[in-house]
Amino acid sequence: MKKVTAIAFIIFSLFLFFSAYEMRSFGNPPSEMDDRIIGKYNSTANKWEYGAVNETGANNAVTSVVFDYRGYDTLGEATVLFTAIAGVMMLFRREKK
Repeated sequence: MKKVTAIAFIIFSLFLFFSAYEMRSFGNPPSEMDDRIIGKYNSTANKWEYGAVNETGANNAVTSVVFDYRGYDTLGEATVLFTAIAGVMMLFRREKK
């Protein structure tokens, strides 16, 4: 079991190292792909920024997105998080002797 854990750790470490190595250096201009992706999402940013108050009546755009537009998704994420925490607590609980 220790060998499997060590091998998994080495593979994960190599993945992190090579991922960090391939990242664009700080301060370098964005690539063409970055420009296309940013342009795609900037065109919809105005809808979220200015339309959120009118459509939902919320004073905060982030609140309107989280609780109105993505309410069910947020509820699902909270349920998964709660279940994961409960599972970890059950695994690490101490039994009284």
